[in-house]
Amino acid sequence: MSPLGLGLVPAPAVRETAVRAALRSVHDPEIPTVSIVDLGLVHEVRVDADRIAVELLPTFVACPALEVIRSTVADALSNFGRPVDVEFTFAVPWTTDRLTAKGRAGLRAAGIAPPSTPIDVRCPFCESARVVMDSPFGPTLCRSLFYCRDCRQPFEAFKPV
Repeated sequence: MSPLGLGLVPAPAVRETAVRAALRSVHDPEIPTVSIVDLGLVHEVRVDADRIAVELLPTFVACPALEVIRSTVADALSNFGRPVDVEFTFAVPWTTDRLTAKGRAGLRAAGIAPPSTPIDVRCPFCESARVVMDSPFGPTLCRSLFYCRDCRQPFEAFKPV
């Protein structure tokens, strides 16, 4: 019951920092070692009295993971007790500059070379620069296929955009 005796209890206060912290639990479904925060996908978070709105930047327009990410974000924020709107914006382009240091480390942990200039791609397994691009087309639009001549491991590299 409210202090006025009307039977309505206001929703607990939700801070933007708490929402952003909860978003750290959402990982890219294709790169489970990296959160969407560390990938730089979170563009804007708005917390109003009656809802939470999250605006995300897709890495690529045709990324097949967008709906999975949208659903996972909504689920991660459902505990705040108010409706959650998750939208993708194309007004601001995502670039690889948005990756955090933790995101780059997560890519390496997944065996994916973080984005760099094409002449500076290093093997995520042995850090060798003696690598060759096998194909500019990887398993997803944002990755290319490489091969390390030193440790002889194939690996993927994030395309710099």
